[in-house]
Amino acid sequence: MDVYKKIRYNINLFNQYYLQIDANSIDFSKFVIMSKNTNHFGINSVSELHRLIGLSKPLHPLISLINMDEVKSSLHAEEVHFLLNFYGVSLKKNLTGKLKYGQNYYDFDEGVLAMTAPKQVISVGNEENYQVSGWWLVFHADFILNYPLGKAIKNYGFFSYAVNEALHLSDREEQMLEGIFKNIEQEYQTSIDQFSQDVMISHLELLLNYCNRFYNRQFITRKTASSDLLTSMEQLLEEYFEHSELALNGIPSVQYFSNKLNVSPNYLSDMLRTTTGQSTQQHIHNKLIEKAKFNLATTRLSVSEIAYQLGFEHSQSFSKLFKSKTNMTPVEFRESFN
Repeated sequence: MDVYKKIRYNINLFNQYYLQIDANSIDFSKFVIMSKNTNHFGINSVSELHRLIGLSKPLHPLISLINMDEVKSSLHAEEVHFLLNFYGVSLKKNLTGKLKYGQNYYDFDEGVLAMTAPKQVISVGNEENYQVSGWWLVFHADFILNYPLGKAIKNYGFFSYAVNEALHLSDREEQMLEGIFKNIEQEYQTSIDQFSQDVMISHLELLLNYCNRFYNRQFITRKTASSDLLTSMEQLLEEYFEHSELALNGIPSVQYFSNKLNVSPNYLSDMLRTTTGQSTQQHIHNKLIEKAKFNLATTRLSVSEIAYQLGFEHSQSFSKLFKSKTNMTPVEFRESFN
C-alpha cells in the first residue's frame, strides 16, 4: 500500500477524536512524513491544517477557531500517530472513546476540554467511529512569542504529557470558555489593526487562567497519571535549557540524556522515534530552535551572543542549524518581528 493511500486509510485518527475529516478531500502531498514508518506524519501550520481538512484559508495565519460540525467524518483505521506543530485547545461534546497521548491514554469518557502543545504526538487505534461536535482553537507558538505569554505558557501544566486527563466542565464552565472562544474568533474576523493581537492574547491568557482554575478543582478528586519516559525526557530538556547549562557545558549530547534516564542512547532514540517520529538529536535541536526564536524576538542580543548562550562555539554553526529548521536566517527571523 503506497504511503498516501495508507494515510488515507488511517485518517480516522482525527475523524474519531480530534477533528472529523473527509479523507477523500485531502491533498496528502502536503503532509510532512516524519519517518519511514508511514503511521507517523505531522501538520506544521494552521494554514496547512485548514487546507488538509478542506476548510477555506484561515483569516489569520497563526490562530483559528474551527467548528467541528463543519468538517465531515470518514473511515475506520488502524493506529496512526500525528505530530502537531502548534498549540490546541479543543472543546468536544457528545464524544466517547480513548485518545492515546504520548504513551498513555487521554481520558475522553465525556466530551470535554483537551490541550496539546507543539511537538506532542496524538495516536488513536482501531475503534468505533463516533460523532463529535464542538470547537478547536489552534494557535502557533510564533503568535505569542514576543508576549509574556510566550514564556509563561510552559507553566500551564495541562499542556504537558504528564497531565493526560481531559478537563471535565460543568455547563456553566463550558459556556464561559465557549464565550472566550467566540471573542477570539470575532476579533480576527474584524479588520485587523495594531491592537488586534494584543486583544487576542489577552483572551488567550484569560482562557488559560480559567482552565488552570478548573483543572485545579478537578485534580482534587481525580488522580493524575504518572510520567512516562517521554515526559521525563521533556522535563530534562526544559531544565537543561532553563538553568543556563548551555553556555557552561555546551549543547547536551544524546549520551547525557540517556545517562539521566538510565537507558542506552539507542533505546532512547528508538523510543522517541517510535513515539514521535523524531530522534533524540532532533528533540534537542527543536528545543534549541525554540529557545533561539524566543531570544531573537524578545532581546537585543546579537546573533553571536545568542549562539554562545545556546552552547555554540561558532555563530555560523548556529545560523546554519537555524536556517535548516526554519528556512530563515536568525537575522531574517528577528526582522520579521520588527
